Amino acid sequence: MAAATATSLLSRRDRRWALAALPLTALTGGMLWFFRDPDRVPGTARVLSPADGVVQSIDPWPDGRTRVAIFMSPLNVHVNRAPLAGTVTSVEHVPGGFLPAFNKDSDSNERVVWHLDTELGDIELVQIAGAVARRIVPYLTAGAKVVRGERIGLIRLGSRVDVYLPEGIAPAVSVGQKTVAGVTGLDHG
Repeated sequence: MAAATATSLLSRRDRRWALAALPLTALTGGMLWFFRDPDRVPGTARVLSPADGVVQSIDPWPDGRTRVAIFMSPLNVHVNRAPLAGTVTSVEHVPGGFLPAFNKDSDSNERVVWHLDTELGDIELVQIAGAVARRIVPYLTAGAKVVRGERIGLIRLGSRVDVYLPEGIAPAVSVGQKTVAGVTGLDHG
Protein backbone atom coordinates (compact mmCIF):
# COMPACT_ATOMS: atom_id res chain seq x y z
CA MET A 1 0.00 0.00 0.00
CA ALA A 2 2.89 2.35 0.77
CA ALA A 3 4.40 1.81 -2.69
CA ALA A 4 1.06 2.56 -4.38
CA THR A 5 0.65 5.75 -2.33
CA ALA A 6 4.24 6.89 -2.94
CA THR A 7 4.13 6.32 -6.71
CA SER A 8 0.71 8.02 -6.93
CA LEU A 9 2.11 11.09 -5.19
CA LEU A 10 5.23 11.07 -7.39
CA SER A 11 3.07 10.85 -10.52
CA ARG A 12 1.75 14.35 -9.72
CA ARG A 13 5.28 15.69 -10.29
CA ASP A 14 6.21 13.48 -13.21
CA ARG A 15 3.67 11.55 -15.32
CA ARG A 16 6.13 8.69 -15.86
CA TRP A 17 5.49 7.57 -12.25
CA ALA A 18 1.90 6.82 -13.29
CA LEU A 19 3.24 3.75 -15.12
CA ALA A 20 4.25 2.33 -11.74
CA ALA A 21 1.38 3.81 -9.75
CA LEU A 22 -1.41 2.21 -11.78
CA PRO A 23 -0.38 -1.47 -11.38
CA LEU A 24 0.68 -0.95 -7.76
CA THR A 25 -2.68 0.65 -6.93
CA ALA A 26 -4.52 -2.19 -8.69
CA LEU A 27 -2.46 -4.77 -6.79
CA THR A 28 -3.16 -3.02 -3.47
CA GLY A 29 -6.89 -2.94 -4.24
CA GLY A 30 -6.82 -6.63 -5.13
CA MET A 31 -5.08 -7.56 -1.88
CA LEU A 32 -7.52 -5.48 0.18
CA TRP A 33 -10.41 -7.21 -1.61
CA PHE A 34 -8.89 -10.66 -1.15
CA PHE A 35 -8.15 -10.30 2.56
CA ARG A 36 -11.54 -8.80 3.44
CA ASP A 37 -13.24 -10.27 6.49
CA PRO A 38 -16.88 -9.18 6.78
CA ASP A 39 -18.87 -9.58 9.97
CA ARG A 40 -21.59 -12.22 9.67
CA VAL A 41 -24.74 -13.16 11.57
CA PRO A 42 -24.66 -16.98 11.98
CA GLY A 43 -27.30 -19.00 10.12
CA THR A 44 -29.92 -21.12 11.89
CA ALA A 45 -28.92 -24.64 10.78
CA ARG A 46 -27.11 -26.96 13.20
CA VAL A 47 -24.06 -27.28 10.93
CA LEU A 48 -22.89 -24.13 9.12
CA SER A 49 -20.64 -23.84 6.10
CA PRO A 50 -17.04 -23.23 7.16
CA ALA A 51 -16.21 -21.44 3.89
CA ASP A 52 -17.42 -19.08 1.22
CA GLY A 53 -17.37 -20.82 -2.14
CA VAL A 54 -19.08 -23.46 -4.24
CA VAL A 55 -19.89 -27.03 -3.19
CA GLN A 56 -17.50 -29.08 -5.32
CA SER A 57 -18.52 -32.55 -4.18
CA ILE A 58 -20.59 -34.46 -1.64
CA ASP A 59 -19.15 -37.89 -0.94
CA PRO A 60 -20.28 -40.67 1.40
CA TRP A 61 -17.30 -41.95 3.40
CA PRO A 62 -16.78 -45.62 4.34
CA ASP A 63 -17.19 -44.83 8.07
CA GLY A 64 -20.72 -43.40 7.54
CA ARG A 65 -19.73 -39.75 7.46
CA THR A 66 -20.40 -37.48 4.47
CA ARG A 67 -17.68 -35.19 3.12
CA VAL A 68 -18.83 -31.82 1.77
CA ALA A 69 -16.00 -30.18 -0.22
CA ILE A 70 -16.23 -26.42 -0.77
CA PHE A 71 -13.96 -24.80 -3.37
CA MET A 72 -12.94 -21.19 -2.73
CA SER A 73 -11.90 -19.14 -5.76
CA PRO A 74 -9.61 -16.13 -5.33
CA LEU A 75 -12.77 -13.96 -5.42
CA ASN A 76 -14.24 -15.54 -2.26
CA VAL A 77 -13.63 -14.48 1.35
CA HIS A 78 -10.92 -16.83 2.63
CA VAL A 79 -11.52 -16.57 6.37
CA ASN A 80 -12.94 -19.90 7.55
CA ARG A 81 -15.45 -20.31 10.37
CA ALA A 82 -16.49 -22.95 12.89
CA PRO A 83 -19.42 -25.03 11.59
CA LEU A 84 -20.66 -25.75 15.15
CA ALA A 85 -20.00 -24.67 18.71
CA GLY A 86 -17.61 -26.87 20.63
CA THR A 87 -14.04 -27.41 21.73
CA VAL A 88 -11.09 -27.70 19.37
CA THR A 89 -9.56 -31.10 20.20
CA SER A 90 -6.76 -30.96 17.61
CA VAL A 91 -5.23 -28.79 14.88
CA GLU A 92 -2.71 -30.70 12.78
CA HIS A 93 -0.60 -29.34 9.92
CA VAL A 94 0.02 -31.96 7.22
CA PRO A 95 2.70 -31.14 4.60
CA GLY A 96 1.93 -31.86 0.96
CA GLY A 97 1.77 -30.55 -2.59
CA PHE A 98 0.10 -27.51 -4.10
CA LEU A 99 -2.14 -28.80 -6.91
CA PRO A 100 -5.21 -26.75 -7.90
CA ALA A 101 -7.78 -27.18 -5.09
CA PHE A 102 -10.54 -28.14 -7.56
CA ASN A 103 -8.41 -31.09 -8.80
CA LYS A 104 -9.31 -34.51 -7.34
CA ASP A 105 -5.59 -35.15 -6.74
CA SER A 106 -5.52 -32.18 -4.34
CA ASP A 107 -6.31 -34.65 -1.54
CA SER A 108 -2.52 -34.90 -1.14
CA ASN A 109 -2.03 -31.11 -0.87
CA GLU A 110 -0.75 -29.30 2.19
CA ARG A 111 -3.54 -29.06 4.76
CA VAL A 112 -4.60 -28.30 8.30
CA VAL A 113 -6.89 -30.92 9.85
CA TRP A 114 -9.20 -29.73 12.64
CA HIS A 115 -11.25 -31.84 15.06
CA LEU A 116 -14.01 -30.24 17.08
CA ASP A 117 -15.87 -31.89 19.95
CA THR A 118 -19.49 -30.75 19.42
CA GLU A 119 -23.04 -31.65 20.42
CA LEU A 120 -23.07 -33.93 17.33
CA GLY A 121 -19.79 -35.60 18.30
CA ASP A 122 -16.48 -35.21 16.50
CA ILE A 123 -16.57 -32.86 13.51
CA GLU A 124 -13.57 -32.98 11.19
CA LEU A 125 -12.75 -29.94 9.08
CA VAL A 126 -9.86 -29.83 6.60
CA GLN A 127 -8.37 -26.64 5.16
CA ILE A 128 -6.56 -27.54 1.91
CA ALA A 129 -4.01 -25.32 0.18
CA GLY A 130 -4.33 -24.84 -3.59
CA ALA A 131 -1.95 -24.10 -6.46
CA VAL A 132 -1.44 -20.48 -5.41
CA ALA A 133 -2.27 -20.78 -1.71
CA ARG A 134 0.92 -21.56 0.14
CA ARG A 135 -0.10 -20.65 3.65
CA ILE A 136 -2.87 -21.78 5.97
CA VAL A 137 -3.13 -19.68 9.12
CA PRO A 138 -5.04 -21.30 12.02
CA TYR A 139 -6.31 -18.73 14.52
CA LEU A 140 -6.91 -21.26 17.33
CA THR A 141 -5.14 -24.15 19.04
CA ALA A 142 -6.31 -27.35 20.73
CA GLY A 143 -8.38 -26.65 23.82
CA ALA A 144 -10.00 -23.48 22.48
CA LYS A 145 -13.77 -23.13 22.80
CA VAL A 146 -15.59 -21.95 19.66
CA VAL A 147 -19.06 -20.68 18.91
CA ARG A 148 -20.97 -21.33 15.67
CA GLY A 149 -19.67 -19.09 12.92
CA GLU A 150 -16.55 -17.96 14.82
CA ARG A 151 -13.45 -17.26 12.74
CA ILE A 152 -11.00 -20.17 13.02
CA GLY A 153 -8.42 -19.52 10.30
CA LEU A 154 -7.44 -18.21 6.89
CA ILE A 155 -6.22 -19.85 3.69
CA ARG A 156 -4.38 -17.44 1.44
CA LEU A 157 -5.10 -17.22 -2.31
CA GLY A 158 -7.48 -19.98 -3.41
CA SER A 159 -8.18 -23.31 -1.78
CA ARG A 160 -10.74 -25.81 -0.51
CA VAL A 161 -12.35 -26.67 2.81
CA ASP A 162 -13.85 -30.09 3.50
CA VAL A 163 -16.22 -30.73 6.37
CA TYR A 164 -17.20 -34.26 7.39
CA LEU A 165 -20.82 -34.51 8.55
CA PRO A 166 -21.37 -37.21 11.20
CA GLU A 167 -23.23 -40.40 10.33
CA GLY A 168 -26.98 -39.77 10.13
CA ILE A 169 -26.63 -36.08 9.18
CA ALA A 170 -27.93 -35.56 5.63
CA PRO A 171 -26.45 -32.66 3.65
CA ALA A 172 -28.83 -29.81 2.81
CA VAL A 173 -26.63 -28.46 0.01
CA SER A 174 -26.02 -29.71 -3.51
CA VAL A 175 -23.04 -29.76 -5.85
CA GLY A 176 -22.66 -26.38 -7.53
CA GLN A 177 -24.43 -24.48 -4.75
CA LYS A 178 -22.79 -21.31 -3.43
CA THR A 179 -22.09 -21.16 0.29
CA VAL A 180 -21.43 -18.32 2.73
CA ALA A 181 -19.15 -19.11 5.70
CA GLY A 182 -21.01 -19.11 9.00
CA VAL A 183 -24.38 -18.53 7.30
CA THR A 184 -25.28 -21.31 4.84
CA GLY A 185 -26.61 -24.44 6.53
CA LEU A 186 -25.02 -27.76 5.54
CA ASP A 187 -27.65 -29.95 7.22
CA HIS A 188 -31.43 -30.17 7.44
CA GLY A 189 -31.27 -29.75 11.26
